[in-house]
Amino acid sequence: MKVDVEVISHDTIKPSSMTPLHLRHYTLSFIDQISPQIFMHVLLFYPRDADSYLNSFADRQDRIKKSLSEALALFYPLAGCPLRASQGKLYLLKFLKDRKPSEQIKFLPHELDDDNELPLAVQVSVFNYGGIVMGLTFAHKVMDASSFFFNIATLVFESAMIFPPESGPTYNPDKGTGKDKISIKRFVFDSSAIASLKANYSSDSSSVKYPSPTRVEALSAFIFSRLLAATHAEANPNKCYKVDINYVNSHPEGGANITFQLDVERLRKGEVVKLCFTSLCRFPTYEADFGWGKPIWIGSARLLFKNLVTFFDTKEGNGIEIWINLEEEDMAKFEVDKELLAYVSSGKISVD
Repeated sequence: MKVDVEVISHDTIKPSSMTPLHLRHYTLSFIDQISPQIFMHVLLFYPRDADSYLNSFADRQDRIKKSLSEALALFYPLAGCPLRASQGKLYLLKFLKDRKPSEQIKFLPHELDDDNELPLAVQVSVFNYGGIVMGLTFAHKVMDASSFFFNIATLVFESAMIFPPESGPTYNPDKGTGKDKISIKRFVFDSSAIASLKANYSSDSSSVKYPSPTRVEALSAFIFSRLLAATHAEANPNKCYKVDINYVNSHPEGGANITFQLDVERLRKGEVVKLCFTSLCRFPTYEADFGWGKPIWIGSARLLFKNLVTFFDTKEGNGIEIWINLEEEDMAKFEVDKELLAYVSSGKISVD
């Protein structure tokens, strides 16, 4: 359904205590230096809790501001994040019945491809009759999902000690997002479908060290196989390829380097289907309680990444929601794949 969001205020949240002098400057590790400037995000949807004393939007907003202020004193690289308050003219339960990723991006404090240097930003939106959604974006250079959900920043914020920054030639990675026409769809797999897929991908051989795949491993293999089948990108085992002896002889440095160069060339030509998987399963995503109860749903919004698959636990914990970003042409073929639809829970595909 269409979402109308009106921004009514902006605030800058400061740490509850002054940052020590020796922590004023945060040094990125070499790995973070060369990584693209990517903003991750999460949407937390909360219903109105009749038993909570924090039912007014002002009370909830004050609680969030206080929580962020105290958190910034502990996680100093995130200090100085802005809080945006907005008001949406719709009803939470009505929205959850018609979830559209393209509309959910309006609950985020900024566009995900903005040239934004803020490490963390938060937008709090209120629905009619009291439901709210918190949209959070954070720079992946500074924080990952693990540190975000578990509040364990010791290793992440001290990674420059393990991977010292380099002062060599300047490298400016792109943002990791393109201008392709991306479609995102949400597919839900219940526990019985996941158990069936795990059984399909399990080995009966006792010699195999890991005979049974995890839920995410089984679903990853299944999604990848259905994408290959839908886009007709499967390899032909009967096809013969000519070996260019002259080319091989001109590269005495070794086969590994040749293989790498060939792989890069195939990627550039689009001959290889690259699919990136990331999982937030088993993370305490539904434990984010600011004093008015736990989220009713954890969602995502349209991303600009092509061929990205993200796994979320369902609220009950026994199923998995899969958010898939594909080019529109590939999605049109993938979403009607009969074998895929045989495992997807009925009526659980979000149409964007």
